[in-house]
Parts: sequence; C-alpha cells; structure tokens
Amino acid sequence: MPTGVEPVKDFELDRYLGKWYEIARLDHSFERGIQNVTAEYSMRDDGGVRVLNSDFKTAKGEWDQAEGKAYFVEEDDQGYRKVSFFGPFYGSYVVFKLDDNYEYAFISGPDTSYLWLMARQPEVSAELPERFKARAAELEFDMNELVIVEHPPRTASELKPAYGSKWPGIYALRNMATHEATYLSSMPLSMGSRLN
Repeated sequence: MPTGVEPVKDFELDRYLGKWYEIARLDHSFERGIQNVTAEYSMRDDGGVRVLNSDFKTAKGEWDQAEGKAYFVEEDDQGYRKVSFFGPFYGSYVVFKLDDNYEYAFISGPDTSYLWLMARQPEVSAELPERFKARAAELEFDMNELVIVEHPPRTASELKPAYGSKWPGIYALRNMATHEATYLSSMPLSMGSRLN
C-alpha cells in the first residue's frame, strides 16, 4: 500500500456492507465517460464479500456491471482487503479513513495511482471532498488527476443495469493486480495472504 496509508482499525464489516456511491476517483483513461458509479457489498458463502460494481457509460447510453469478490488480508477488524474480478489476480483495497457512522470512506489501491472517495449517498457536503483532497495531497496522491463523479437522474429505460457486461473498473483492478502478481505467485491466495 502507499507510504503513509494505514488501514482503519476497529473496522466492522457488517456496517460496511450495502450500497456505496463513488464520489471521486483518480483519473484513468479506461474509466472516462462513466457516471453513476456504485459498489454494492454483501456476504459470500465462503466468508468473503461479494462485490457488485455498476456504472453508466454515457457514450453508449448503457449500463455496465461486474461481480467480484473480496477477502481480508490481515485481521478482520482492519479496513484492508484484496479484491478480484477474475482469476487469481487481486488488487489491494485499503480503507484509510472511515466516518464513525459509515457514511463515507477514503480508499486507496496498492499505490498512489488508485484513490476513491465513496459515500452512502450520491450527494455529499461541499466540505467533504475538500477534506478528502487535503488528506490525499498529504499522502502524495496527485490531485491534478482527481475526477468528481456525476450521478444524474436516469430515465425509466436507463434504471436497470444489464448484468454480465464489462465494467471499466475491471481494468483498474487488473492493473492494480499487476503490482501484486509476483508476490502472489509465490504463495497461496488465501485470506491470510499479505499484499504490501
């Protein structure tokens, strides 16, 4: 994980489950032109977390959606998980700031090119993104690449995603996973595996 980033302690997974809205992220070419980005978390039978990501592609006028899985990397009371949308490749998912009421979260990937602000509602106070940017800048994330995600209302025909289509975030996590591939190839992919 990036230097200076530390996962939150006393993390309660049950309170983190449910739907989150992407408020801001660092820019990547494969994620341009998408809006209404959300992530929904629920429990898997194997004790992991089901991840369902959705977004609206404005150029095509259609929804994309993909399902992944996440597992704790160390203790289950730390906001530190690994996430995969395909095969054996996982990317780090580090919650380094979490609202006491689980209303917003600051999240990083394995390095400073991956950063998200997530919230329970699609609209947040003007002050929250400013605090997010200030903290991220302290940790040397590039705020010049920050994108504010829009969540405009959709018409009735646009409301339901077509499950099974590609979601651009898959490519983000695939790129994240390359940072871990060498390390992961030398050990079993288990909930105890460390992603540094």
